[in-house]
Amino acid sequence: MTTALRPLSTGELLDRTFSLYRSHFGLFVGIFALPHLMVLAFQCLGVAVQSPGTQLTNILTTMLWGLAALFLTIVVSAVSQAATVMAVSEVHLDRPASVMDSFSRVKSQIPGVIGLSLLVGLCVGVAFVALIVPGVLLALMWSLAVPVKVLENKGATDSMSRSSELTKGDRGRIFVIWILFIVMSFGVSLLLQWPIEIAAGVSSRAAMQRTAPVWQVASLAATFISECLVGPLATISFALIYYDERVRKEAFDLQLMMTTIDAAALPSSPAQAGA
Repeated sequence: MTTALRPLSTGELLDRTFSLYRSHFGLFVGIFALPHLMVLAFQCLGVAVQSPGTQLTNILTTMLWGLAALFLTIVVSAVSQAATVMAVSEVHLDRPASVMDSFSRVKSQIPGVIGLSLLVGLCVGVAFVALIVPGVLLALMWSLAVPVKVLENKGATDSMSRSSELTKGDRGRIFVIWILFIVMSFGVSLLLQWPIEIAAGVSSRAAMQRTAPVWQVASLAATFISECLVGPLATISFALIYYDERVRKEAFDLQLMMTTIDAAALPSSPAQAGA
């Protein structure tokens, strides 16, 4: 195993995140792109079915379709996060990984990951509505819930409790990483949306009315590209934080080393065992 499992500083953790992302770009973007293509197709279908009727009808249709798209986004995000965590685990520990293999290895856990994501999102959302600070604290506490669920195969509440335990004492660093990727996501999205907004803004009113669905689809496509480019980075980072916290608090590096040594020492055949 060439990967050195040891406690990482924030800078080293981010460097490892971007290094894995660059060296396995197709793997991680592919894992995010495949499920999110369903969201893009659903959103484009919503644009296509908009009727030329009254404004109120269009508003109601848009709201209902938007809620359905939001639910679908949560589901596919959970799927892509689970597969990404599995892929990060494999490449971080110097094992081969592929897009389809990553999805295949987490397929039995996908319902549980979706349920966990919905539960965490609901609790954090309610806390944000009540008071912003508790919402932030809960989001930090449960940042590792998905890696715990995927890699330790725990239940939803156990994963949340385990995440709270692992993040204790390091939530300031997790907050900094959250802010970094939120700003990066906003910046990339703005960079991709800006030319579309300018092009739509300089169109005449008549041309804008005729081509409005085209601009909407272009905007949705820009959002899709932004999510596929930036989305994997946060998941990679938090999967690495999971391993980093286990190394710091549970000597996971020593556990893995001893497991590797024990496996190598096992006899490969009965004849060797009796020798």
